[in-house]
Amino acid sequence: MFDVNTSLIRFWENEFDIIKPQKNKKGNRLFTQKDIDNFHIIFHLVKEKGYTLQGAKEALSMQKEELENNIEVIKRLKSVRTFLLELRETLD
Repeated sequence: MFDVNTSLIRFWENEFDIIKPQKNKKGNRLFTQKDIDNFHIIFHLVKEKGYTLQGAKEALSMQKEELENNIEVIKRLKSVRTFLLELRETLD
């Protein structure tokens, strides 16, 4: 989904207080859809926009709603792009 190491996911979980997975008896993390959405936002800020961790934390505290909307638009655009690429493949 994010094409990152699990260690990075654990690191972000420790760094960002908006990610709070539940853990089962074995200690496995159980992420909610909200956690995954928050990972999308963090991934976008850090990996795609080049924010530092501190910069991403500040952006999240100030612009969370706007960032959530932007991430949703990006997801939809990627979905449309995938659909169009598949359509082009079938037409060739």
